[in-house]
Amino acid sequence: MNLDIATELCQRFEGFRAKPYLCPAGVATIGYGSTFYDNGRKVTLHDAPIGEPDAKALLVSELLSRYAPGVIRQCPGLLPLSLLADDWRKLNAIVDFAYNLGIGRLQTSTLKRKINTQDWEGAQAELGKWVWGGGKRLPGLIKRREAEKLLLAE
Repeated sequence: MNLDIATELCQRFEGFRAKPYLCPAGVATIGYGSTFYDNGRKVTLHDAPIGEPDAKALLVSELLSRYAPGVIRQCPGLLPLSLLADDWRKLNAIVDFAYNLGIGRLQTSTLKRKINTQDWEGAQAELGKWVWGGGKRLPGLIKRREAEKLLLAE
């Protein structure tokens, strides 16, 4: 499964932090937005810093083991008919969305319905609604959703 685009998007929009920190949702986070380690242990604020290569490996592991399978369960049509297919763009866009907001948000969204009916213009419009944080439109989320929208374009 090719998740190179989702990995790049997550790295770009999450940014790297070696030391654990609290994300805007108040959850202990490290690296490129990881909240759990490969062994299933939650990140804590008392954990040791990690290097960028380890942070990327952790991100890729999370995308492959948790987020891509979760997205495919909710939107099975995003999985290319052939695993050798060149076009993984749409799956990568929604994996990035899910990494940012959680599988649960995708599960209950109109975005999911638009994707599952292959209404790509409607899905792009829905992505544009997920740019709010703390009651404000956030420039970083606007840019992230625009990047995801481009990947959904036919």
